[in-house]
Amino acid sequence: MSAVPLAHAEMSTTQRNLTAYATIVRREVTRILRIWGQTLVPPAITMTLYFLIFGGLIGRQIGAMDNIRYMDFIVPGLVMMSVITNSYGNISSSFFGAKFGRHVEELLVSPMPTWVILGGYVTGAVVRGMMVGAIVLAISMLFTRVSMPHPFITFTTVLLGATIFSLAGFVNAVYAKKFDDIAIVPTFILTPLTYLGGVFYSVKLLPPWAEAATHLNPVFYMVNAFRYGLLGVSDVPVWTAYTLMLGFVAALAAAGLWLLKRGIGLRS
Repeated sequence: MSAVPLAHAEMSTTQRNLTAYATIVRREVTRILRIWGQTLVPPAITMTLYFLIFGGLIGRQIGAMDNIRYMDFIVPGLVMMSVITNSYGNISSSFFGAKFGRHVEELLVSPMPTWVILGGYVTGAVVRGMMVGAIVLAISMLFTRVSMPHPFITFTTVLLGATIFSLAGFVNAVYAKKFDDIAIVPTFILTPLTYLGGVFYSVKLLPPWAEAATHLNPVFYMVNAFRYGLLGVSDVPVWTAYTLMLGFVAALAAAGLWLLKRGIGLRS
């Protein structure tokens, strides 16, 4: 007789958690769509300029890169760069805004588990990253044709990359004490990592010391895995890239859950 109420209670807890998760995700997605002029349009304009200047004008002088037309070569890197920056920027600004408005404290005192809070915010950031990535990829079709020989690798690489930098943005938001702290990491860390991650060039062109340094850049593996999915070529083994990305997801998710559980930087 006692097993039925227990099962009902467990099911109710699961339903509550799913409802809480869906509510956070819905709020994040609504926020993205409500200010679409700030969240979706600027990346589209920026990447269009990249395609015109780097792919169209400069690409004609460069010719081929790894036996691939330069315009085709830079498409995966530009798409991944837009996914990374927008996933990171969405959660860092949104969660810090929750801290600044003090309504994050309501989440912490509620009965919802920490994984629901983290999962909701990360999912919202991933949705924005995927939306921007899809827009940039659609824009690239105006300049070139992408065959996408490995669609599964293409999709999962974008998903993992967006998740990694969403989690990293969450950690940044937790430790940030003012809005200026949100801009430090994208400016001094994220931007150099993306520009030096093989977006515009093949690592084979670099001298040995620079090539070795590039292999320490996690963005380099994400860009090359995505390039393999879209074009079928990569400077690194795909399994290496997936191992690294999954490791980053596990480590950053554990860090995010620990920070929420301890309330570091969240409780006044």
